[in-house]
Amino acid sequence: MSDERSGVERIADERRRQIGGEGYSSDHDDGHIHEELAMAAACYAAPVTIYQRRRSSFSDPWPFDDEEDKRHKATTLDTRIRLLEKAGALIAAEIDRLLRKKTT
Repeated sequence: MSDERSGVERIADERRRQIGGEGYSSDHDDGHIHEELAMAAACYAAPVTIYQRRRSSFSDPWPFDDEEDKRHKATTLDTRIRLLEKAGALIAAEIDRLLRKKTT
């Protein structure tokens, strides 16, 4: 059975999973004051060739512990889609964090 969800639906589902399954609440997200959520989103969204490049002029900007980095698993189309779902959900989390900050 194929998964017919749109990209927006997949991202919303991933964000719900991050909150409910991982405990990444707004209080947790508000602790990332150096825009780590946006940086992680950019890393997940980047094509494999960008973050596999290891030259002196490139420093991998991944903002969290290596154990949380799932980018090395992007070997199939399904895995690449999964990483983009995570990227979209992290962007949503960063937008929400900034909106909360704006109202305080």
